[in-house]
Amino acid sequence: MKEIEKMRTGQLADMSDPEILGSFKHAKILIAKMRNMSIYDDKYRSLLEELIPSMSPSTIIMPPFYCDHGSGIRLGSNVFINTNCTFLDGGYITIGDNTLVGPNVQIYTPHHPLDYMKRRENKEYAYPVNIGRDCWIGGGAIICPGVTIGDKCIIGAGSVVTKDIPENSTAVGNPARVIKQN
Repeated sequence: MKEIEKMRTGQLADMSDPEILGSFKHAKILIAKMRNMSIYDDKYRSLLEELIPSMSPSTIIMPPFYCDHGSGIRLGSNVFINTNCTFLDGGYITIGDNTLVGPNVQIYTPHHPLDYMKRRENKEYAYPVNIGRDCWIGGGAIICPGVTIGDKCIIGAGSVVTKDIPENSTAVGNPARVIKQN
């Protein structure tokens, strides 16, 4: 199995693998080109679609936007991602239709080995993050590796989501906890 396939499937992957490094480099070059652009620049959308090839035409990502690969991001229709978001997409990040993502939201899939000696190796895991349809992720929220957020959820601004959130829930805090069923 290729290292990039290991990365995408939550297995311990060698991050020095040429294919992984090539994907990372490709994304960083595109992000650098977009750094001083607005959504109104003619080339911004085409660069963004090269970064995230499966992106729906109805999805909007406000710059600046940061990610590791881009190809690990799967966005539904009518998704809105506000400014200054960071999506570390070693594992897949999937966001459902009609979901709103506030500014400065961070979504992480990488997870390092717990043993300090293993962390010295250039290997890591990446666990997928899934966010359902019709969600609202408040500004500054952090979504940790392996988390699933159900449909129609609200995640309060500044929350740190470390565990799954069931559908139709409002969750807030650090760590985020469900305070209300919508």
